[in-house]
Amino acid sequence: MTRVWTQTDLLRELDQVVEGELNRHTKVAKEWFPHDYVPWSEGRNFDGLMGGEPWSEDDADIPDVARSALIVNLLTEDNLPSYHHEIALIFGRDDAWGDWVHRWTAEEGRHGIAMRDFMLVKRMVDPVALERFRMQHMSQGYESAHSGELLHSLAYVSFQELATRVSHRNTGKFTNDPMAEQLLARIAADENLHMIFYRNLLNAALQIAPDQTMQAILEVVKGFQMPGTEMPGFQRKAVEMAVAGIYDLRQHRDDVVMPVLRFWKVFEMEGLSAEGEKARTELAEFMEGLEKQALRFEDKRETLKARMAPR
Repeated sequence: MTRVWTQTDLLRELDQVVEGELNRHTKVAKEWFPHDYVPWSEGRNFDGLMGGEPWSEDDADIPDVARSALIVNLLTEDNLPSYHHEIALIFGRDDAWGDWVHRWTAEEGRHGIAMRDFMLVKRMVDPVALERFRMQHMSQGYESAHSGELLHSLAYVSFQELATRVSHRNTGKFTNDPMAEQLLARIAADENLHMIFYRNLLNAALQIAPDQTMQAILEVVKGFQMPGTEMPGFQRKAVEMAVAGIYDLRQHRDDVVMPVLRFWKVFEMEGLSAEGEKARTELAEFMEGLEKQALRFEDKRETLKARMAPR
């Protein structure tokens, strides 16, 4: 019979892998400082206590879709306390697992700091609306669809970190602001390193518990949603971003899901049980369906652009 691994056993079995990946990460991660990326001299007071000028959409010459994407990306970063709770609950706070939890949280914390400072100094977004969005979003908290499940969570963050990288990079290009693009590229580089850490961990899990891991990958890929799904106005903003090409089904399939699946060699690995083979077959079928969905969306993109333009 194929062994069914408990989470405790998997955590112990992966402990040395985590330590090795953490050591690798700290060697390649580059130190950077949020304040270096913010053009402070361009800032001016807003109305309110400072008696400055109220915010206007004319303050920043950026496309509406870039503004929407910046808000989505920042609010996603803002929910860091909930994300920290999620991974600390699963990984624990001891040994290399705990060291990674705190290191990851510290690195992610820079992203929200840098983005908010930049966006407010450049007056890219309405500061009042942004704060109200933040309060509403964070008050809801965040709980993963696979909360408390190690293999599912490792699979999810492998895809999610790469998806965030793609979204940040493309958002930067759409701002038409060279400094914003540089900042978001810097943040995207962090997200890529985080993806590599989680991707390599799940790759090790595939060697230890291939059937359980394959089933987890299938469930995560089929039900994948970005962590900002519950934020105010997310669906509208997500459609805007997809239509513009910041993050759409084609990018999700070709630039996020497939590269990670290829790295894991999920369609080449041998020795799966009947349950593992069934999960892999279903995964292949789902990816074929995702390809068809991406093609349909691409066919409808111009129609969607025209439909959304008057709003």
